[in-house]
Amino acid sequence: MLKDTFGRTIDYIRVSVTKQCNFRCQYCMPDTPMDFFDNEEYVPLDNVLAFLKIAIDEGIKKIRITGGEPLLRKDLSEFVAAIHAYAPDVHLALTTNAFLLKRYAKALKEAGLARVNISLDSLKSDRIIKISKKDGLSAILDGIDTAQEVGLKIKLNMVPLKGINDDEIISMLEFAKDRGILLRYIEYMENTHAKLGIKGLKEAQILEILGQKYTPTLLEKENFGPAKIYTLEDDYAFGIIAPHNDDFCKSCNRIRLTSEGTICPCLYYQDSVDAKEAMLSSNPQAMKAALHQSVYNKPEKNQWSEEENPAEISARAFYYTGG
Repeated sequence: MLKDTFGRTIDYIRVSVTKQCNFRCQYCMPDTPMDFFDNEEYVPLDNVLAFLKIAIDEGIKKIRITGGEPLLRKDLSEFVAAIHAYAPDVHLALTTNAFLLKRYAKALKEAGLARVNISLDSLKSDRIIKISKKDGLSAILDGIDTAQEVGLKIKLNMVPLKGINDDEIISMLEFAKDRGILLRYIEYMENTHAKLGIKGLKEAQILEILGQKYTPTLLEKENFGPAKIYTLEDDYAFGIIAPHNDDFCKSCNRIRLTSEGTICPCLYYQDSVDAKEAMLSSNPQAMKAALHQSVYNKPEKNQWSEEENPAEISARAFYYTGG
């Protein structure tokens, strides 16, 4: 079992398999060239698998595959299948923009993937283009439909942005509710790679907008999860992920592995552990030591706050850590 110095059990790892993405979202990597590639920096997936086997043996029970956009890796289904074959009880999930999901959903489900978290920031084509620089709404919706058809569980993630998509907060909830999908609103997380000047909505503002039509009731905070869960009058549940709140980190059970072999104990905390050499040399003792060091280094809380302080804006790229 992996325990950090604050008594939290660490049983969840997010694994970025690429920094590359086919979207250029305003809140993530809007100015990164579209021809950006990172193939030469990858730790091969066979080596990542060897690390994950050690992590599973040490107590990891959930693995989320992220990017960039992980579906750009054409060998992803084989990677998922190899993890599932080693540890069928480990929960395997994927975060994706769903642009390519229609093509790969069936193979991923058959490989052992249980859930997909899909980023969907608007139900309007022109806004998807504005936010992501990609005319992708039709493909995203097809991906959602196909994922449901093959039996993948789905969560939708929306980042409400002032003056861009904040008038769709209610319509997005109704879209998800009609399909029996859990929607999670995510507060915009300030970072230096985002488009200058964009502003997100905080939890209270999101609830105020929903309150124009519904009466959300706080149900519970997910066990070892980032979201506060609210219910409506008809018992539909949705979540809000608010990393600026003081209680966000109390039950954090996560670490992150980048595609370059760096272990990040916290999404917004600059400390990290370089495990690349250990992974490339297939040294189990060194990989295990790096894993335990990252858990030991995990901070009590992230460095976000409610104050708009430039010194507290993350310089770490979310497409690097996997979000």
